[in-house]
Amino acid sequence: MCHSDTACSVFVVVIVVVVVVVVVVVVVVVVVVVRVVVIEVVIEVVVAVVVAVVVRLVVVVVVVVVVVVVVVVVVVVVVVVVVVVVVVVEAVVVVLVIAVVYWM
Repeated sequence: MCHSDTACSVFVVVIVVVVVVVVVVVVVVVVVVVRVVVIEVVIEVVVAVVVAVVVRLVVVVVVVVVVVVVVVVVVVVVVVVVVVVVVVVEAVVVVLVIAVVYWM
C-alpha cells in the first residue's frame, strides 16, 4: 500500500492524529452535554424543592391567619355577649330598684 517507509509513517501519523482529534472532540461533546443535562436536572430539583417549601409556608401562613381570625371573632362575640348581659342585668336591677322604691 505504501511505496516508502516515510509515506507509511506519515500516513500512520495522520491516522493517529485524526483518531485522537475525533476522540477528543467526542469526549468534549459528551462532557458538555452531560454537564448541561446535570445542570438542568439540578435546576429542576432545586426549583421543585423551593416550590414545595414555598407552598408549605403559604399553607402554614394561611392556617395561622385563619386560626387568628377565628380566635379574634370568638373573643369579640364573647365580649359582645358579656356586655349585652351586663347591660340587661343593670336594666333589670334599675327597674327592680325603681319598683321597690315606688311601692314603698
